[in-house]
Amino acid sequence: MTQAASATIPVKTLTKRADFLAANSGTRNARAGFVLLTRPNDGQGIRFGITVTKKIGNAVVRNRMKRRLRELLRAALPVQGLADHDHVLIGRAGGIERDFHLMADELAKALERAREGRGDPAGGRRPRKGNRRK
Repeated sequence: MTQAASATIPVKTLTKRADFLAANSGTRNARAGFVLLTRPNDGQGIRFGITVTKKIGNAVVRNRMKRRLRELLRAALPVQGLADHDHVLIGRAGGIERDFHLMADELAKALERAREGRGDPAGGRRPRKGNRRK
């Protein structure tokens, strides 16, 4: 498939909270500017979602971050995205100042790792506040 032909692959947007929560149980690839979550979606095509929390900054900063992440995904998913998978990008504080082309390279590497089924080890994550043992 040529690059021009692959650009016509429709990419849909995740809108339901349940889809975002389900993606959290998938493969996780963390980078300095974002975290990529991928999960099979039972033949619903390539879908994506973006999350930027209030920890990142005020509304202006969060919207700028979402625009940057949306543009990264718009360029990468038709060519490099995993077929029949949900892709969720979670913005990190370093993503605002980070070079856009560097983030594009990091996204390509994260998508390649996800395609291989490799993610970050779960041992590095802290348990949620409600699940901590005393």
